[in-house]
Amino acid sequence: MSASLPQKGPSLASIPSQQQPHMHPGSGTAQQPPMPPQGALREISPVYLCRIGQETVQDIVSRTMEVFQLARATQLPNGVTQSQAAYQDRSGKLQEHLRQLALLFRKLRLLYERCVEMTTDLQEAPGELVPYAGEEVAAVRVEPCSPAVSQERREMLEKVKQKNQEMKVLMDQLRNLLWDVNAMLTLR
Repeated sequence: MSASLPQKGPSLASIPSQQQPHMHPGSGTAQQPPMPPQGALREISPVYLCRIGQETVQDIVSRTMEVFQLARATQLPNGVTQSQAAYQDRSGKLQEHLRQLALLFRKLRLLYERCVEMTTDLQEAPGELVPYAGEEVAAVRVEPCSPAVSQERREMLEKVKQKNQEMKVLMDQLRNLLWDVNAMLTLR
């Protein structure tokens, strides 16, 4: 990794951070998250970027959970009027969460692009990933099986079909049982 990597798009310094500095109670001073050593400020390792990406994904998941909790708590308009203040409060929270999610996804995209840019020399070419690409595979001559092996194969296939049929019957019985239980629970 050389220091002369071209900057593609916004730099990492412009990535919006969701991590707030930790405040010590009573001290009033902010403790900064650990920074890489001074020599590494020019080149942040892909491992460090991946760790930031992992934290960003965790933030995305938690924000998404909060959006779903807000949606679950929201009452559908069924003729009952809610107070305008409660509606505005929920709407504001939802809009803020969605805005933060958009920022987190942008941050994740920038981290991904930077990691790909930094590790281009480590990635394999697509041709190396697919075996036998562009090569003719020699046909393999298969000799006929002995009658005993063929008979054993037929018996095994029959057993598998029989077991599959038994499992299907059991699944149907369980499904019917669940329907009955759900029906009884809704009648309460």
